[in-house]
Amino acid sequence: MVEEGNVEGGNKAVEPDKKPNCFWGPIDWLRMLAAETHWSFVFGIVSVYGISQGLGGALARVGTEYYMKDVQKVQPSELQVYSGIISIPWIVKPIWGLLTDVVSIRGYRRRPYFILSGLLGLVSMLLISLHSKLHLVFALLALTAGSAGVAIADVTIDACVAQNSISHPSLATDLQSLCTLMSAIGALVGFPISGVFVHLVGPKGVFGLLTIPPALVFLVGIILSEPHVPNFAYKEISQKFIDAGKAMWRTLKCPEVWRPCLYMYLSFALSLNISEGLFYWYTDSKGGPSFSQESIGYIFSIGAVGAILGAILYQNKLKDEPFRDLLFWIQLFYGLTGMLDLMLVLRINLKFGIPDYLFIVIGEAATQMIWRLKWMPLLVLSAKLCPSGIEGTFFALLMSIDNVGLLSSTWGGGLLLHLLNVTRTKFENLWLAILIRNILRLSPLGILFLVPRGDPSSSILPTEMLNSKDEAETEAEAEESKNIELVSLINSGDGR
Repeated sequence: MVEEGNVEGGNKAVEPDKKPNCFWGPIDWLRMLAAETHWSFVFGIVSVYGISQGLGGALARVGTEYYMKDVQKVQPSELQVYSGIISIPWIVKPIWGLLTDVVSIRGYRRRPYFILSGLLGLVSMLLISLHSKLHLVFALLALTAGSAGVAIADVTIDACVAQNSISHPSLATDLQSLCTLMSAIGALVGFPISGVFVHLVGPKGVFGLLTIPPALVFLVGIILSEPHVPNFAYKEISQKFIDAGKAMWRTLKCPEVWRPCLYMYLSFALSLNISEGLFYWYTDSKGGPSFSQESIGYIFSIGAVGAILGAILYQNKLKDEPFRDLLFWIQLFYGLTGMLDLMLVLRINLKFGIPDYLFIVIGEAATQMIWRLKWMPLLVLSAKLCPSGIEGTFFALLMSIDNVGLLSSTWGGGLLLHLLNVTRTKFENLWLAILIRNILRLSPLGILFLVPRGDPSSSILPTEMLNSKDEAETEAEAEESKNIELVSLINSGDGR
């Protein structure tokens, strides 16, 4: 997701003598962006957001689940823990952000990090795909390294988008829209074909295909147009890190900041994630519906459509609602949509004549739509909590807090599956795990007092943190709060 974008401009107006065209319009739009910025930058957005995160993320999710289930033969509770470990590089995103902002390598600030990201992904995917009997520990290390490569590329392209948004303010929203569009298209294409490729070439073959996205990211590092800055002052790096750390600590100690941060962490951590237990049940031939690889991919693709619908609904109808009121209803509906999983596992849908596949598709779309509606106001709230001067780094820190909450949710869900003895072949207590998860999903309603009452147009930070902002910066912040929700439409199923 784009975390550092300074969204302050509007879309570039269409020239009066040119009529919009549904086919040529997007092509002309891309040409305009390439001409105003640079074609290599646009290629970087397409490669990172569209290919690496969108298409590659969809293939990686389905491929990893089948690899762990069929090749490594792990239990669903273990897979929950391993999924959390793989996501750790996303938790330390502020470190990657500080490195790309502060540490220049051979006179370049962005290109070396794209090259490093591509190498990490390429080597790790090759290791998994070519090794016939890779030990679980090394497979986990390779998957974590691949995740780190995607996270580094994500932060680096975020910085490039922010830099171009500042140098071309009239194109800021165009750049955000391009990022969102590429991610959405990549996911919508990736999920349907992921199951097909798992069926045709197996999970290891999918990892072989996943060498293509990091290769493109590596190519971005080679061709990206970036000014060369020699004689970099490496002696000042440590002081810059110290100054940034002190500024973030001062901000976190403010009650207006740490209270909503605590809510964001707890709201994610208490909503236990038991998706791996459900995935194993989906593919079970005895107690479950025994879905094929292709069906699993299509189900996830419908979830991506639901996420887009949630983003559209928020943008057009809900973006001006007060944070506390909106989060109350969203969290309530989030708990209620979880009951669809309970009805499915108890086979209540069959009593009403609703096939498993149709019921799961409806549930996945509804759950992902509600999840997106929950995620987007938290993005806006996070943008409002960032003080002047360290906006990008502090926003990355807030996203890391959310990711720690998601990690706690994943590991907590794994512990719940383990305690209830939900295994590769035993699903008798899966209904109880779903019921407990649904009850815990409602528990954040009791800590909503931590969320400010204001709406996205109101100020949250104390006056002393806003004094350094001039009028133009204040207006830019207000505009950013209105548009930040367009930044992230498609993530992993947990909104990472």
